Amino acid sequence: MSLPNPESVKEGPVAVPPKQRLIVVSNRLPYVLERQEGDEWTLQPGSGGLVTALLPVLRDRGGIWIGWPGTIENPPELKEIFRKASRRAGYLLEPVPLTSEEVDAYYYGYSNETIWPLFHDLQSQAVFNPQYWQAYEHVNRKFAETLLSVCRTDDFVWIHDYQLIDVALHLQKSICPANLAFFLHIPFPNPDIYMKLPERQILLNSLLSYDLVGFQTQRDRRNFIQCVRTLVKNARVRVEGNLHVIRTEDRELRVGSFPIGIDSVAMAARAGAQEVQDRLHAVRRRFEDRQIVLGLDRLDYTKGIPHRLRAFADLLERYPEVRGKIHLFQVVVPSRMGIREYDELKQEIERLVGEINGRYSEVGWVPVHYFFRSVGQTELLAFYRAASIALVTPLKDGMNLVAKEFVACALEEDSVLILSQFAGAAAQLGRAALVINPYDIEQTADAIYTAFRMSPGERRYRMRRLRRNVRDQNVFWWVDSFMRAAIDKELRDFPVMEEYIPEHHGAPQRPHVSETHSL
Repeated sequence: MSLPNPESVKEGPVAVPPKQRLIVVSNRLPYVLERQEGDEWTLQPGSGGLVTALLPVLRDRGGIWIGWPGTIENPPELKEIFRKASRRAGYLLEPVPLTSEEVDAYYYGYSNETIWPLFHDLQSQAVFNPQYWQAYEHVNRKFAETLLSVCRTDDFVWIHDYQLIDVALHLQKSICPANLAFFLHIPFPNPDIYMKLPERQILLNSLLSYDLVGFQTQRDRRNFIQCVRTLVKNARVRVEGNLHVIRTEDRELRVGSFPIGIDSVAMAARAGAQEVQDRLHAVRRRFEDRQIVLGLDRLDYTKGIPHRLRAFADLLERYPEVRGKIHLFQVVVPSRMGIREYDELKQEIERLVGEINGRYSEVGWVPVHYFFRSVGQTELLAFYRAASIALVTPLKDGMNLVAKEFVACALEEDSVLILSQFAGAAAQLGRAALVINPYDIEQTADAIYTAFRMSPGERRYRMRRLRRNVRDQNVFWWVDSFMRAAIDKELRDFPVMEEYIPEHHGAPQRPHVSETHSL
């Protein structure tokens, strides 16, 4: 994902500054601390869907963001570095230092070897290690303690994602006075899969300790409610408007689905910038009269990259008329290197790319162009605009913002989105995209062929519907709908809180960061 440009945040009418602040708690801060040559510490932009969504929300509205600074070192000047960055950012950055052992067991272990595969319906990949759980519980307690040191009664605390599910239980023990909400960015599994988790009852009790729990889709909300009914004695569920209310023996919480959006207007503006136009013209000159199919993913087994490559090979085999007229640009951004499953996935992808190119290449035409690296923003936007077809085909995904970014960048409205039915985005975009089962190789190949032959009129009709949806249900709509459900507030009710940034004057400036972006 590209890092949002804070200058693009739209300003709404500003109410009289209330006492209530917005506090965001996530595994990572939006800026990562890195050591440069000469032992100088610098801040680099964070990446991922959460940063894409929430950086423009806190920008120019104040509040606090709590998270890990991205390094296992804890320099003496850590607090001062982030204090200075806070003055420039317009909101407070509160780091939670972690050791190497904590990162290995809490993040790479329990979060990404236990919860991640299990919640993506890939239970055969899940590792159940009691030491992982102990580290997860310990780190969640550290986050809770940091939050307790800064929060107050009138704050709205918004905790994010699967790495921090257990924070609420530790806050409950300390009687945190703030309004507590939690949003899960990945899918939530059905009871048959969730029951395999040894700590299922603890994590479920923690989720029930929030005032509001949000999911990406109605499917995820339904799975959660079914787990509650299965595992929680005497739990009662009723419907109130768009929310479900769960009543247990001692408390009540609300549950809803809130599909995350992007700042589509800002992304479209950046896609039209001159440097993107120049890169786009260079790509189009080289691949004139050929359609580009774009696959853009982190290296992860949930993204379905091998299935996609096999589908493209099937397309070339069964529809030989497309040979010489179509290319697959497969961009894979490195992730979690050194972990056996991910190293094996990389090897499989490279083997498939080699097989396809070895079998189908012709003089002057290579079917698959493979990029294994991070992508700069200009190149990313040029790829989005150059692509005639986007293949967003995860085996399971909470939302998938790549699909929405592609749509936002389709300025000419002449491209086609092929979307997995198992991506959360399919619930919003499925009527105008070509929806496929990524496990069905022939169906995916047929969808690529349909998109390849689609008339300009149908492309425009479909893409206009997609763009209208992405524009209307953007990141600000997402935040507003979540806050209205939580505390009957909207984004504009959280203006800059200057008393917490004493040296802040005038318009806040973004911290000096590099322009490197990744998914």
